[in-house]
Amino acid sequence: MVTVNNGDEESVIVRRSERKLKDPDLGILSTRLLFSVQKELFDTLAEQGHPDLRPQHGAVMGFLDEEGSRATELSRQSGTHKQVIGNLIDELEALEYVERRPDPRDRRAKLIVPTRRGRDQMKKSDAIMAAIEQRHAESIGERQYAAFKDAFREITGRQLAQFDEAAASRREPRKGTGR
Repeated sequence: MVTVNNGDEESVIVRRSERKLKDPDLGILSTRLLFSVQKELFDTLAEQGHPDLRPQHGAVMGFLDEEGSRATELSRQSGTHKQVIGNLIDELEALEYVERRPDPRDRRAKLIVPTRRGRDQMKKSDAIMAAIEQRHAESIGERQYAAFKDAFREITGRQLAQFDEAAASRREPRKGTGR
């Protein structure tokens, strides 16, 4: 807190960092939640035999289907650029969590398929996340937790839709310009 003297009167200005601690905005709250959940998830996965994984790998492993997924679909679902997904797939392939296979529906395309090690990680990750959610539901009550998730899902959907609409409007050709 800073006290400023404006001639006849003094005013108190709360520092931004103090304000963010006292009344965090949606971005701060989301970041704190994300980093805390990621830390618990990846620390627990490390204890359970998966020490090489990093939170970034969640952009692939968190959305990967057991029968395999295309990299473009993983990119779309995670909101991560295709080139980043490609690099993460390379890393996960080297760590023996995934392998590339021809897509039986389109031989030109590749499926990213979890290996036995990858499926083990996916199963453990799902169980860890279920335990985290159950712990929070028990701490504030099942109904309140369900309402929180519904509201958080709604806010997230609205935020993503607003972002998608803004991106789409930037791609639309301008009238009369031919572009």
